Amino acid sequence: MHVLYRMSHMDETAADRKLDRGLVRRVGRYARPYRSMLVGFLLTIVLEALLALAPPLLFKAIVDDAIGNRDLGLLTTLSLLVVAAAVLSALLGLAERWWSARIGEGLIFDLRCELFDHVQRLPMAFFTRTQTGSLVSRLNNDVIGAQRAFTGTLGTVVSNVITVVVTLAAMAKLEWRLTIASVLLLPLFIWPAKRVGLRLAGITRDGMQENAEMNNIMTERFGVSGAMLVKTYGHEDRELSQFAGRAAKVRDIGVRSAMLTRIFMAVMGLVGAVGTAAIYWWGGRQVVNGAITLGTLTALAALVLRIYEPLTSLTNARIDVMSAFVSFERVFEVLDTPNPIQESANPHHLTETRGRIDFDDVTFSYPSASRGAVASLEGDFGPQTDETATVLNGVSAIIEPGQMVALVGPSGAGKSTMSALLTRLYDVTSGSIRIDDHDIRDITLESLRDAIGVVAQDPHMFHTTVGLNLRYAKPNASDAELRAACDAAQVLDVVDRLPDGFDTVVGERGYRLSGGEKQRLAIARMLVKDPAIVILDEATSHLDSENEHLVQLALATALQGRTSIVIAHRLSTITSADQILVMEDGRIVQRGRHAELVTSGGLYTDLYRTLVGAEN
Repeated sequence: MHVLYRMSHMDETAADRKLDRGLVRRVGRYARPYRSMLVGFLLTIVLEALLALAPPLLFKAIVDDAIGNRDLGLLTTLSLLVVAAAVLSALLGLAERWWSARIGEGLIFDLRCELFDHVQRLPMAFFTRTQTGSLVSRLNNDVIGAQRAFTGTLGTVVSNVITVVVTLAAMAKLEWRLTIASVLLLPLFIWPAKRVGLRLAGITRDGMQENAEMNNIMTERFGVSGAMLVKTYGHEDRELSQFAGRAAKVRDIGVRSAMLTRIFMAVMGLVGAVGTAAIYWWGGRQVVNGAITLGTLTALAALVLRIYEPLTSLTNARIDVMSAFVSFERVFEVLDTPNPIQESANPHHLTETRGRIDFDDVTFSYPSASRGAVASLEGDFGPQTDETATVLNGVSAIIEPGQMVALVGPSGAGKSTMSALLTRLYDVTSGSIRIDDHDIRDITLESLRDAIGVVAQDPHMFHTTVGLNLRYAKPNASDAELRAACDAAQVLDVVDRLPDGFDTVVGERGYRLSGGEKQRLAIARMLVKDPAIVILDEATSHLDSENEHLVQLALATALQGRTSIVIAHRLSTITSADQILVMEDGRIVQRGRHAELVTSGGLYTDLYRTLVGAEN
């Protein structure tokens, strides 16, 4: 529960925290594109505050001049001016809302795009540690919270300052003694406002965290894989209990927030009533004594109500600003996550790739959590132990253009890690990987990944049509290219039998397709891409014999003329390989062709006998 403890600790010290100037400057950079709009927004607020003085002063004139002198013409004129002030105030309110919406929605757009772009470029280590629901909440709720810091908190503070200044100036001009008396009542507002403000700031932070956790539960359980796991174990009631526990916390926080706000407003209303009554009591005595006019008292009573609320709000301005900037801090926490996968200063662009691959003394250990994780996105399970074990240790291998190389070995030997390093999902700890004699760290990421096609054991399909899933590899691919790729991948007849053909929606993760159909569709997608290098990560390990035969036919076309790395558990793939690399504990312990290795003894012979037994 270290995250929640940390959040609670932040709540307790909110009043003592100082606003980081670096954070303010950074936030200011996001405001630069909207400087002219911000000027218009603030100017509108100033005009609204000044215009709000008109009704009380007009009422004073109505009481003292129009009614007092029985001047019906003046009464009509002043009444029309009150209406005109109300209309103008409404128009200014619309203008303020327009500025606010333009700035706020623009800021949301900028932050969301920057966050999305940064997150999607982070290495896989980030995604293996991050809760998806919490991350999505960060891109939604916290970005909106950051926007409110501009159009909400900023506007409120400026409006309150202007309102207090001009109102006190107007009151002092009308009757300075009553103005001083009104200000002396301020402590009655400050104490409850400060107490409630601190509590609400803490509740807001807790609510943001609990909402993120609740979103994460829904994201994981409502995905097809999560839903299937829940159903096959029959744990719907337990899941409901877990979700209800989280939702109950969100509910309780909402109730506490609503009640605190209501209590605060009730206390403020009571104190405001006391202040108004005091003004009428003292001011009434002044009217009776002839010190001030009745119109002056009426105006003062209206104006005094206008200073208590903004003065109260300003006493909490620091806490409000700190709370508003919490959202920016949470957004920047993700934006500041380092990305170790960077291009070199002058990267090489792969063109006409031959497909020669050279693993040169490659060593790799997974990066520690402190280098690429955000603690608040990992859940409330406490600090996680860093992964420091060496996965690959001194791996060297040369794969010539057009060769098919099979990687075999027990689970955890490092086979999939080699493919992940080749596509730069991670970077090597030491050593190097070269394609066509270029270190892949000196190749542009775009051209590197354009040159490599990957078909995984469980290929991902987006919740969209068959055609759009295929065009993910090549957005401008023609219908003829899609049909040719599907034909070569032995899946065209399947697509043609679908209700809407290439326009059929495959469902989340492609669950409307069987495992073999999805594999062949993934191979078709790779053929649309037409890469020089192909990686097959156990692409046939869980297929039945019929599906495996069809996939093997598809692979025969897919691998023709391409350099290929095949991680396989099936004999048919291994025996036809030009080179077999046998891996154990992150090292290559044997290498050669099948006929050589099967008679040489050692690990490969043991693996081969196991495979023969499994397939017979």
